Amino acid sequence: MALTKTTEEDKIEVVGQFKAIQIRTATVIKEDGTELTRSFHRKILYPGRIDSSDNWIDTDVSSESTEVKGIANTVWTQSVKDAYKVNLIANKP
Repeated sequence: MALTKTTEEDKIEVVGQFKAIQIRTATVIKEDGTELTRSFHRKILYPGRIDSSDNWIDTDVSSESTEVKGIANTVWTQSVKDAYKVNLIANKP
C-alpha cells in the first residue's frame, strides 16, 4: 500500500480589467494509483500595490511557476499597471 501526495496548478485564469491572475492548486492523495482525495487552494495575484506614499510596487512573481511568470509578464503591461495604480489611489480607505 503506497500513498502519494502531489500538487499541481490545475487552473490559471486572467480576469477583470486589471488582469488579476487566479491560480487554483490541486492537492491529490492516491493509494496505489487510485485517487482518494482531491482538495483545492486558490490565490489571486494583482499587478502590484501602492505604499503609503502612493508609490507603485510591482508584485513579485519570482517564486511562481514558469507558466504564471509568463502570463504575468504578458498581461501586466505598463498601461494595466498605470490604470490599476490610478484605481487604487482613487479607492483608498
